Parts: sequence; C-alpha cells; structure tokens
Amino acid sequence: MNETPDPVTLAVLENRFRAVVEEMGEALLRTATSQILNSSRDFSIALCDDQARLVAQADHIPVHVGAMPLAAKAVLDAFGGGIAPGECYLLNDPWHGGSHLPDLTIIQPVFEGTILRFLTVVRAHQSDIGGATHGGYNPAASEIWQEGIRIPPIRLGEGDALRDDLVRMLALNTRIPRDFTGDLMAMWGAARLGAKRMDALLASHGGARLAAAVDAILDLSEAHARRIIEGWADGDYEGQAVLDDDGHGVEDITIRARVTKCGGQVSVDLSGSDDQVRGFVNSSWPNTLSAARMALAYLLDPEVAKNDGAFRALDLVAREGSVVNARPGAAVTLCTSHCSNEIVEAIVKALAPACPDRAMGGWGRRFRVAIQGTDPRRAGRRFVWHLFHARPGGGGHAKGDGWSSVGEWHSAGGLKFGSVEMAEARFPLFFAHHELRPGSGGEGQFRGGLGAELDLRIETAGAARANTAGDGVRHGAAGMLGGEDGAPHHYTLRHADGTERDLKTKEAGVVLNPGDRLIARSGGGGGWGDKAARDPAAIEADKAEGYLPR
Repeated sequence: MNETPDPVTLAVLENRFRAVVEEMGEALLRTATSQILNSSRDFSIALCDDQARLVAQADHIPVHVGAMPLAAKAVLDAFGGGIAPGECYLLNDPWHGGSHLPDLTIIQPVFEGTILRFLTVVRAHQSDIGGATHGGYNPAASEIWQEGIRIPPIRLGEGDALRDDLVRMLALNTRIPRDFTGDLMAMWGAARLGAKRMDALLASHGGARLAAAVDAILDLSEAHARRIIEGWADGDYEGQAVLDDDGHGVEDITIRARVTKCGGQVSVDLSGSDDQVRGFVNSSWPNTLSAARMALAYLLDPEVAKNDGAFRALDLVAREGSVVNARPGAAVTLCTSHCSNEIVEAIVKALAPACPDRAMGGWGRRFRVAIQGTDPRRAGRRFVWHLFHARPGGGGHAKGDGWSSVGEWHSAGGLKFGSVEMAEARFPLFFAHHELRPGSGGEGQFRGGLGAELDLRIETAGAARANTAGDGVRHGAAGMLGGEDGAPHHYTLRHADGTERDLKTKEAGVVLNPGDRLIARSGGGGGWGDKAARDPAAIEADKAEGYLPR
C-alpha cells in the first residue's frame, strides 16, 4: 500500500514538522536560566527520523544543525535496540557526535508503540563546562582533556525522569551549577515538548504514513537543491581562508578548498588544508561537515528546506590529521567559530566564479570574551558572563550591502547580543556606549556591513578574570569578486589609571580590576564587487549616516 500523502497533506506535514522544532526553541528560550541561552540564544533544535536523517530544523545556529544528525546517529550506534520509550540521552564529545564540549546535546526518542519513529534533538551551549578556565574556552589548551568534561552518549533519563545522580555529577563539574542545572532542565523540557507534539502527529497519521512523508519531503528538497546547483557553471575551483594563529605560536593557518561542481553535485576536498595544530582552532569532523553544509546552504535559495535531502548534493573529503579533521584528543573548543568560518569562506570563495550572484563577501570573525567575577550587588555572588555585544558585520552581496553588527558566518545572525539594560541589571557591568564602527565594512559595489564599537566598564567586587577566544585581528572578513576585505578587530583593555594594552584573541587569566574598561572595535564584513561600480547615491547615503571613516 502506498502511504505517501497527497501534495496538500505533504505540505501540511512539512510545515507541521517545522512548527514542532520552532515551538521547542521558544520553550527553551523562555525556560533557560543562563544569559547565553535566554538572551543570546546560543542553541539549536532539530527533528531526525529513526535513521538519524535531518527532517526539520528551526532558524537558530547553522553550525550546530549540520552536525546534530551525527549526534543522533551516535546514540543509535551506542544503544541500538536498547533504546526504550521514556528515555533520553546526552552527549557533547566531538568524537561521539558532538561539535565541541560546551555544546550539550539532548536526544529524546519518539515511539509508536514499540517502534522508534523520530528523535527530537536539542543542542545548547553551556556557560561553563568545567576544564582549566571558566566559560568553556581554554586558549591555553593543547588537548581536549584541558577543555572540559567529555560526555559520550549516555542514558541521562529513563521512565520519563532524569537520573538525579548523573545530573548532580555533571553539575558538580561546572563553576556555575545553578545555571548548568537550570539550562539542562530547559533542554530536557524542550525535547519532551517536541516528543509530545510528535506523539500527537503519530496518533493522527500513523508512523508508516509519516515515514513515507519524510522520504518524499527529503526527495523534494534534494531535487530543489540540485535544480539550483545545475544552473551554476561546471568546473574545478579553489579557494582558501587564513586563520590568524592558534595561540601557541603557529600563525597563518590556511584552509584550502578544492571544489568540483558537476551537474547537480558539489564535491569539496579540504585535504590540502594545513596540519592540525597545538591550539584549540582544530575542527572535529562533525563541525567540519556542518561548516561545509552551511556554505552550500548559504548559496541556495532561502525556500529550500535545509534537511538531509538538500545536503545529498554535497560530498565532503577532509584529510585526517589536518586542522579540519583533527585526530581524537586534539584541542577543538574554538572550532564552531574558527575554523568553521574559514571553511565556509574558502568554499564560498571557490564557488564564487560559478555562481557570482549568490556568493557573498565574508562575514566578520568571532572575538569572544568571558568574564568571571563576583557581583557586589548580590552578596558577592559568582557569575560568568559572555560577551555577545559588539557583533561584526556581514558580507556584501549582489543585491545590496551587508548587514551591520549581525554576527559571524557560523551563526548568520542567530546569536543575539540582547538588551544592554538587561545585561547591566544582571551583571556588574556598565555600557558607556555601544554603536556602529564607521569605516569597518569592506569597500565594494556593495560594501560589507559595519562592525561595532563598545566601551564596557567593569564594576565587580574585587578583581575579575577574563579569557578571550577568537580570531580576526590580523585577517579581516574576505572581500568577494573584487570587493575589499573588512577591517579586522581591535580590542583594548584600558585600566583605571589610564594605561592600556591591546587584547589578543587567545588569552587566559586576564585580570580585570574594578574601573577597568574593555574597548571593543569589531570587524566589518567583506565587500562585494569593484568599488568603482558603487552607486554615488549609496556613497552619499553612507556619508549622511556617518558610516564612512571619520
């Protein structure tokens, strides 16, 4: 019997799957404890089928979602037929389906009777995951064991309840157990909500019909993606992008992409990239796969459903032992930002001649600062705060200028910097100003978006400590097709006595005394096309808005 729904029902089910993951995301946003989730929204939601194929995702953090099916597969591989209703699973290990240790992933199975039908998947970045430094990023790390607690696929819950002993053990290994536990409960709640919604769909349509619908949806997405790719010029192409350094003395780490486009297929080979390094810019395989999928997704139409079907049009190869496919045990925590941004940039550069109207200038790079201290307004309560303000600019493109202060390529605007006033209310910080950075976008027919300028004063009880994790103080976001690179970052620590120094992108143990100020000048996006072709009216508008260099 043919269980495939008619076209109208198929469209309804596709939108229903998407509605489920969107509702899961809203639930997590409203119940999470930490600033990194309930303000900056550093989480993602996916729905996979019983084969760990990506069925639907919500619009959150692209670098998460492309790797989440590998987490679902890791659970299936680890537990197989032992998975039962009422259970849930947890992991974060990059060699067991994770991307990097701060991103915890909860997976909730959905059954029809005794038959596994779906998996709801929640990935969320934790404000702390243990390790040698606060905040989940250790720029001094040379191996993964210095970066935090490693969690292979484990059975976190059974009988519709979490195992309290495991929750206590995990929380004990973090610096802010209240935030960790609250966020874990929010993740579990979101996964359970998704399972509840899928239970209702199964009751209405039956598992066989939903499975047939998934097959049809994925096939349609594949056909849609391939039709677009077939319109690009066939050929062999090359692109590269360069990281500043690894924090341990290795500079100008190069990602090299060899891309073959033939018909409706894109094949990417990253094997020419530099060898893995000592520092934490190495990438795990799930993260590299996700970055390559991001690059393809950014070149497709927005209407293409970004699911397992669409990504069938992409083949990826990466040499083990390279910076984009590091061997087990390597330090990798920065990889979801860098080198994922550079993987995207190298692939888009390579394909730009094949589809110039779709290629965009580079998006700004990440420069994270995590501060640990005590709040004098709350009886010396400890806190960890992550800087999500002063976002870099996005790249220019064939249809217009890049978005200003939108963020990095790996998040594509999904990470939010949240309310300045809320940050001041929750943490002992004062934002003296937060505004766009004139002249930071790369010039071009369509310029890159502007970065931002931030003047942040520290108001902790006693000395606080910061660590930095990022890139892009030497290499700015790449210009595309004749466009110019965006300005690089420039971050300064200004002490209360007036002395100051530049901050590096990979530092640990930076002392911040009350009254010290962090002056952040984030990079702009890359320009698109020759600046000589820019509309004079656009130049005049930039002058009027104060966007040009002062």
